[in-house]
Amino acid sequence: MTADLITEQPHDSTTRIELGAMHLAVIRHEQVTIAQLPQLFDPGFTALGAAIAADRFQPTGPALAVYRSDPQQPFDLDIGFPIARPLTTPLESAGLTIEPGAVAAGPAFVLSQIGPYDGLGAAWGKLMSDVVAAGATPAVLLEVYVTQPTPTTNPAELRTDLFALLAGGQ
Repeated sequence: MTADLITEQPHDSTTRIELGAMHLAVIRHEQVTIAQLPQLFDPGFTALGAAIAADRFQPTGPALAVYRSDPQQPFDLDIGFPIARPLTTPLESAGLTIEPGAVAAGPAFVLSQIGPYDGLGAAWGKLMSDVVAAGATPAVLLEVYVTQPTPTTNPAELRTDLFALLAGGQ
């Protein structure tokens, strides 16, 4: 049985799950660094939001980021939303290209971070430590922004679910 991307209750401890496959609408960036993320996320999510408002695609879940290689080195990044069916053609929005993307089904570990985004580093550290302790190797990392940030959102109430999708069906 595969787990839903979002559960009602946060994952207070690292939990192993089987994640279902997802189609995504994403803005793709190649060979970026952690320091560049603020420059990519705001315009990217603005363009994605404009496409949603224009009914170009409809998300089936919250915003997410897919880290397709080790974020300690230059890495490939997709930012976007899960969608029910794959995009058939790329979309232009606010000067950026929204492309079809996907996350494959398979085993993963998940942990929720409750609080400001500056706590994500420590949460990722805990998750990755737990993954290594379990003898597993992460292949793809996924951040799901369960709580939509708004100007009135209390940062202490933000929930971000972190997923480490495992290599080779471990």
